[in-house]
Amino acid sequence: MSKYYLNYLDELESEAIFILREVRAQFQNPVILFSGGKDSIVVTHLAKKAFYPSRLPFPLMHVDTGHNFPETIQFRDDLITELEAQLIVGSVQESIDQGRVAEERGKNATRNALQITTLLDAIEMHHVDCAIGGGRRDEEKARAKERFFSHRDDFGQWDPKNQRPELWNLLNGKHFEGEHFRAFPISNWTEMDVWNYILRENIKIPSLYFAHEREVVWRSNSWIPVSRHLKLEEGETVHTKKIRFRTLGDITITGGIESEADTLEKIVTEVAAMKQTERGNRSDDKRSETAMEDRKRQGYF
Repeated sequence: MSKYYLNYLDELESEAIFILREVRAQFQNPVILFSGGKDSIVVTHLAKKAFYPSRLPFPLMHVDTGHNFPETIQFRDDLITELEAQLIVGSVQESIDQGRVAEERGKNATRNALQITTLLDAIEMHHVDCAIGGGRRDEEKARAKERFFSHRDDFGQWDPKNQRPELWNLLNGKHFEGEHFRAFPISNWTEMDVWNYILRENIKIPSLYFAHEREVVWRSNSWIPVSRHLKLEEGETVHTKKIRFRTLGDITITGGIESEADTLEKIVTEVAAMKQTERGNRSDDKRSETAMEDRKRQGYF
């Protein structure tokens, strides 16, 4: 009698697909929070597999800060066309123009926290009762506190001490009117798992993840890409380096690393030797020890 062995990626994939199907079963208007980064791309790929041969049953929601990498926006639009999916865009610039939020000023100004208001407004406008995200517990200590089904109150806020227990894979999505949930199908995945899965499934990803020549400046212990949104400070010098990005956010806060990894196989090898978390080059997470949790409590991704 032959033995059957389940590959660990198959096990993670099965768990994620189970959670996605639970979302579909328990909620009326779920969406996938799509940033154009590798994690949201993997979640979208998993959703496609979970409901094949039907079309993707969830719209994709993107909170557009206006400070995106052009490559990310192009990738997003191409994927939407390929999937024939619905795209919902919340604009931070519109929130600023309407006086809903005030833009930060100064050297390290970012629109990252401004996404909170735009996201919560979009959730309310489209009556979203569950927003599916690509957050993983290994990314950051605040995200390690998340459940698969993460409850948000009627103000969109998160209380890590007031979450539902998830025993025996029982997920409780019951909520009062005005409340909603965030769902995290790949919570138990690591960065290494994500890259191995992308390699195995041959998933398309933005070119930013591969090593390429780019103009950058050294700031906040990271190579920050030069763009029309970046104001050079006195003493800063523009360099041309071969870099890649481990995580994608706003072009103003996402630092790259010097790398020769220009294929998926090389990226997997490089990540296996990394000792710093992938968010170590995100300047928005360096503002304080609790920067991520403070934003999440207010309604951040």
